[in-house]
Amino acid sequence: MTTTLATTGDIGIRCPSRRVGRAYDGRVPGIEVWTQFDHDPRIPANATMRASDRDRAVIEAVLSDAFAEGRLDRAEYDERSDAALSSRTLGDLMPLVSDLPVARAPRSSIPDEAARAFVQARRQAVWGFLSASLICWAIWVATSFGGDGFHAQFPWPLFVMLGTGLNAGRVMWQKDEIIEEQTRRLEKRERREIERRRLHED
Repeated sequence: MTTTLATTGDIGIRCPSRRVGRAYDGRVPGIEVWTQFDHDPRIPANATMRASDRDRAVIEAVLSDAFAEGRLDRAEYDERSDAALSSRTLGDLMPLVSDLPVARAPRSSIPDEAARAFVQARRQAVWGFLSASLICWAIWVATSFGGDGFHAQFPWPLFVMLGTGLNAGRVMWQKDEIIEEQTRRLEKRERREIERRRLHED
């Protein structure tokens, strides 16, 4: 059996019938569910954003498929569908599909970005130690040569190696602290970006 569409205004509301077939895979047929939202409702920071008619229609489509696959009974479908159409925020929509496969949370990119930031900091610290040491020792060797041969001067490059080496060691030792700091910075930046978009939309 097929699914019937009933259009009200610009929103297509589907009145599903039960069907037996492929397992529900978390997709509206031919459409990736979460890309249909301007702001992903699974992200907690977006929960207070006002839901649009398009947002409600996407959730309604998910509920329709879930009913058709037998995941919801008729009473559950009717109750959730009515709640979706009357929802005000994105946070109101998520509980309606939280027990369906489609509700899996997105994988945050922040941990990966924070880890990459640490790798970059470590690379810079090690390169700073090596490059400064090589340059200073080259200068030391060059200035130790005179007209009558090589005369070793006080090994002052050791102080440069000590300073840059301590910095490289600090980066290595404080790996967890650096990653946590980068994570907080990235989360703060993400919140600012969300707030900026929200003010722009208002």
